[in-house]
Amino acid sequence: MGIKPSYIKNLGEELIVKHRSRFSGDFEENKYAVAEVAAIDSKAVRNRVAGYISRKINTRKR
Repeated sequence: MGIKPSYIKNLGEELIVKHRSRFSGDFEENKYAVAEVAAIDSKAVRNRVAGYISRKINTRKR
């Protein structure tokens, strides 16, 4: 748990808006989708963005 930096949130929100159909509630699938649609060199940043997207999608389902 913790506070996510604004650049993670901003990038995650932008990717959700542009590529909503590519993402699901599954973190593993989102890791690969983020790698395909965004040019992120850092694996840690990619995983944080994928985790943020997964969490956002899962909370919207409830």
